[in-house]
Amino acid sequence: MKVILIVLCFFTAGFSINAQAKVITSVNEAGDVATYELDSSVKFQSLAKGLRYNITRHEFKGPEMKNFYRLLLVMDGFYSKTLNKEMTISAVLSDGTVLEARKIIEDDGFFDGACTLKIKDPKALLEANIDKVIVHADKDVVYPISAQNKAIFKKNLSNVINAK
Repeated sequence: MKVILIVLCFFTAGFSINAQAKVITSVNEAGDVATYELDSSVKFQSLAKGLRYNITRHEFKGPEMKNFYRLLLVMDGFYSKTLNKEMTISAVLSDGTVLEARKIIEDDGFFDGACTLKIKDPKALLEANIDKVIVHADKDVVYPISAQNKAIFKKNLSNVINAK
């Protein structure tokens, strides 16, 4: 019985370690902008069923420049019957704060399933949890976020913030 419990503990620990994404770094040719983002070459991280994400930090050299953080949300198989000119995507945090982005729809009126939210205060996002993501279309589509995915998201955000 103890052997089964130990094997189960190692399996669980291995799964949670593998769930975190590696942070990749790139620098532009001029050397004044560094980009840190989650490695999505194999797969995007999952925030909820049908909702994947990537986190990017752009670091600018110089005293007047600062870091910019962006959260890319990708909705799998999202479809809206209504042709829109724009669509709103909201991330609702546990403290009641709402991060919102308006996505301009393609000329044909269809949503491509991806949207980027600007993160103004990543440290505050680390302290709060994203409870749900809402896509406002012909009807609101709500993606609830599980506790496990919240923990993985926080770890990934922390890794991007602290990447050098």
